[in-house]
Amino acid sequence: MLLREIVQMVEGSYLTQEAKLDLAIPFAAASDLMSDVLAYSRPHCLLLTGLANSHVIHTAEMADIAAIVFVRGKVPLAEVVEMAEEKGIPLITSPLSMYEMCGRLFQAGLTGCGMQSKA
Repeated sequence: MLLREIVQMVEGSYLTQEAKLDLAIPFAAASDLMSDVLAYSRPHCLLLTGLANSHVIHTAEMADIAAIVFVRGKVPLAEVVEMAEEKGIPLITSPLSMYEMCGRLFQAGLTGCGMQSKA
């Protein structure tokens, strides 16, 4: 699924300048626990989270996350957005709850990362 399709589906808005609209997203993960993101996500997945601080960007870089969607209309501080832009990680905000966003993406056919450890 393309990032542009996901943004439209979750009623999202871009926070970063570089949109990467044609970025292919093969999987999604939803978590506010960055330790779970590191343990269970897959490279190039979409991260859905309510955590809007610099830890999310650091984790996304380490886990090779393709893009981040902040749920419930959350918007990180400007320095967090700037950090994401420097690292080439698109940031999106959506008014939807994590539950509704996961449901919409699942129903549209986006595969979840599952709960199997990468080890």
